Amino acid sequence: MTDLRFDVDGEELTLEPALNRLQDSDGELRRRASEALAATFRKNLRTFTLITNTLAKDKEISDRWRGFEDIADSRHLANRVERDVVDALAAAVREAYPRLSHRYYAMKARWLGMEVMNHWDRNAPLPETPQAVIRWDDARDTVLSAYQRFSPDMAEIARTFFDRKWIDAPVRPGKSPGAFAHPTVPSAHPYVLLNYMGKPRDVMTLAHELGHGVHQVLAAGQGALMASTPLTLAETASVFGEMLTFRSLLDQTADKRERKAMLAQKVEDMINTVVRQIAFYEFERKVHAERRNGELTSDRLGQFWLEVQAESLGPAIKLRDGYEVFWTYIPHFIHSPFYVYAYAFGDCLVNSLYAVYQNAERGFQEKYFEMLRAGGTKHHSELLAPFGLDATDPAFWQIGLGVIGALIDELEALDK
Repeated sequence: MTDLRFDVDGEELTLEPALNRLQDSDGELRRRASEALAATFRKNLRTFTLITNTLAKDKEISDRWRGFEDIADSRHLANRVERDVVDALAAAVREAYPRLSHRYYAMKARWLGMEVMNHWDRNAPLPETPQAVIRWDDARDTVLSAYQRFSPDMAEIARTFFDRKWIDAPVRPGKSPGAFAHPTVPSAHPYVLLNYMGKPRDVMTLAHELGHGVHQVLAAGQGALMASTPLTLAETASVFGEMLTFRSLLDQTADKRERKAMLAQKVEDMINTVVRQIAFYEFERKVHAERRNGELTSDRLGQFWLEVQAESLGPAIKLRDGYEVFWTYIPHFIHSPFYVYAYAFGDCLVNSLYAVYQNAERGFQEKYFEMLRAGGTKHHSELLAPFGLDATDPAFWQIGLGVIGALIDELEALDK
């Protein structure tokens, strides 16, 4: 993936800058970037298809030998979460597609003056979105001040990452795309990798990855074997830190147009974290289930991709030629099958936690830090009990999804 190059208007780009063009305000540039991405993906499609078939078959053999009934059971076991809990999450999100992603993208198409958007317009900025590049120092101060308002201890841990240069932020050729926080070992310290390009979304990514870093520092006391959490709980601090930063910025914004742009961007991020990741999960389920019957062709993989994307994105987005190969760049499908539902799990869980925080008079921060310090030593039911939450209750997922719906409601009210 780091070796791939994409020709956008004669400029040879790596994956991250090429994907970043899909957030440009120029619709024609977004189209050309999408076509450049598709062209390179197609050149490498046979390799991606071979890798996917090989790893899916390898997993099928392992699952069969180990006696796993469902194709995702090994991931559920690693995540220490019950299959029916994940099934309830996936069903709740799919049922919510019309009132979340379908409703939002229909509004966005109208804002952009389109009857329907093309797939390359999905992350296009609104006309109200500030286009100025946010300096690194400003991004740092924004995140740290938001953390400070919640907990001075949380801000102090996060500040260490800047002071001791534990963050690799600039974009460079050959650098891995995306962003992550790596815990290394408890006796050392975590590192954060970003591809920072000064967009508002990059500030949210910084807040997200620093949340991971804070979590990893706090859990280090559990030792090398128990510090790491299951994937379902790994997003607890990251998404919470992101929400703290977003709410801090929103509270400081009085201008209606800027407020609308901020709300829209947050809704898009939440849709990408919840709706999109469950669509990814459904894609993987189709792939691994079908692989048990024999090898999959590139066309069949593309068909599965288009099916789940059309269902999740809704009628306001047209999936144009070339989008059928966009499954190839999602690294989670390769390195961690069925990882993706953990994002939706974590986002809905944190939305529920944040609702408790907003209504709590005192003591929330202490209980929250105890949860982070626990690392991987406790089941999700034990961690959520002090907050009065229960992930085995189907209504639990509606709380988290309701937070996204409420933001869309607020956007609709601003649009009148």
